[in-house]
Amino acid sequence: MIKWAFDQYVGVALSFMSRYPVGTNVYKRDWDTLVLLDTCRVDALKEVADDYDFLPSSDDIGSITSIASGSYTWMANTFVEEYARDVSNTVYISANGYSEQILENGWRPEEDRGLSNCNWRTLTADDLRALDQPWRHGKDLLGHPDPEYVTERAIGYHREYEPDRMIVHYSQPHEPYISQAIKEERDELHDHEDDPWSFLKDGGDFDAVWDCYIDDLRMVLEHVETLLNNHDAEKVVISADHGEAFGEFGVYRHPVAVLHPKTRKVPWAVTSAEDRHEKEGSIESQRQVAEVEDALEDLGYL
Repeated sequence: MIKWAFDQYVGVALSFMSRYPVGTNVYKRDWDTLVLLDTCRVDALKEVADDYDFLPSSDDIGSITSIASGSYTWMANTFVEEYARDVSNTVYISANGYSEQILENGWRPEEDRGLSNCNWRTLTADDLRALDQPWRHGKDLLGHPDPEYVTERAIGYHREYEPDRMIVHYSQPHEPYISQAIKEERDELHDHEDDPWSFLKDGGDFDAVWDCYIDDLRMVLEHVETLLNNHDAEKVVISADHGEAFGEFGVYRHPVAVLHPKTRKVPWAVTSAEDRHEKEGSIESQRQVAEVEDALEDLGYL
């Protein structure tokens, strides 16, 4: 009964949000490069900000209300007809498998769920200057695209295309949390790393989960620093497609079509980039194309 009621809500909510999005489309803001850290919360970025010279101080990190509470609705409501000119000048480097579903396959969020009558105005991959999807052909790192490879792709595409705008969408700090396993040279993840939500619901230690989340955020920020030192951009914004709930008001993860503040409020940290040519970029594939279902299952979506 609860699932049925939630499905009805989702159908109605997305029918409304597909016509009247709630939140700020990033194309309404000024930026040259937009770095998206998947699920990054404002308080998390503020917690680590003072450890990174390229980030503003914690007091200077702003926020916006995201246009979605999940990656696929973010894509569906960001790359839209209203901003077609800006989209046409954008190179999108996506480590999130939904870029194939939404932008290439024409799939639209929850069209057949509950009482839905959606009217998405989403553009396609052909409307972008370029779409690159490192999750399809890069190194897999315990269920995630390797952030080093994502960075190499972004550097390569920026030098090759010299776009007016570039979006670099990293997978981290989205679960599963992998940085501690990498440091310890483990091939297997602990329960609180692999499925933190079941772990928390069963009474698991919140600090253990939060520490893993912060460690994965630190891991990806090291690669963001490399990106900033290897392309030119006057205004770089570090943000997120959506946030994450860790049990606040009984909500975990980032359910679709919710207005929970922890899933909707995302960082808006302004910095800059200068190409010091410290690292080579690449637009060549490393391996055979991965299946989108496998990529999404690794992130707990299927």
